[in-house]
Order: sequence, then C-alpha cells, then structure tokens
Amino acid sequence: MATLATLKLSATVKPTHMPAVQMRRNKLAKRLWEQVELAKAQQAGTQFTSTKFRSIADPETGLRKQVEVSKRIKQWWFTTDNGKLALSVRYGARLLELAKGKYAVELASEKELLPTLEIIKTAVLAGELDTAIENAASKLRDGFSK
Repeated sequence: MATLATLKLSATVKPTHMPAVQMRRNKLAKRLWEQVELAKAQQAGTQFTSTKFRSIADPETGLRKQVEVSKRIKQWWFTTDNGKLALSVRYGARLLELAKGKYAVELASEKELLPTLEIIKTAVLAGELDTAIENAASKLRDGFSK
C-alpha cells in the first residue's frame, strides 16, 4: 500500500456519454478529414477511397454479416463562373452557413484548398460553427416529423 501512497489519487470517472454538440463536431471534423485526404489525392493524381462496414444478409444461410465496402465521397469544392475555386461546407446534405448569408469560401487556386480545409477543421473543433451545425441538425430532425 506504500507504493499507492506515492500517487495522486482522485475520484474522477470516465464519462459514459458524449454531449451532442461534441458528437456533431466530431462528425463534421471526420468529414473534413475526408475532404483533406481527397484534396491531397487529387493533387497527387491518385484516388482516395474511404471504407465503411455494411450489414448484409447471406442469401444461403440467412445470417447477417458485416462487409467492408468503399464509400463514395463527393468533393465540396467547385469552380465558380469567374474561374475561382469555391469551397462549401456540408453537414450531411445541408450546406452550413459560415456567416450571415455566406455559404462558401472563395479561393484563388487549388493551393489554398488544403490550408483552408485545415482552418475550417480547427474552427469546428473550437466550436465556432456550433450554431450552424445545430441549425442544420434541427432542419434534418424537422424533416422526420410529420
């Protein structure tokens, strides 16, 4: 027992659940990571594929099993009419309003794409887009109500 006395003990326990705000931040941060990887692959001239697990029923035995399938990732950036690049941030199928009436970030070239995505990811993890994420999530929830 003398060895435990040398440690600083506390009554802290691990939380059993994560707040909804933090789960939404993590979800958007994961999607931003996918966009960063997609942009890196596009600049390198390679393909980026992300995988997910899908549950299917075996037609012979009727048992359900997990199968790894590739996930389709759409890029969030596009070329505008004036030839510049624009980056819009999505939460699910909804566009996030980054500022009042502003839904996209204008970029001069593809070289600015990766740093901009990293800045947006930092802002998401810092909680700067929580209200925009909440608005998008509430619109999604409203779509399920009758």
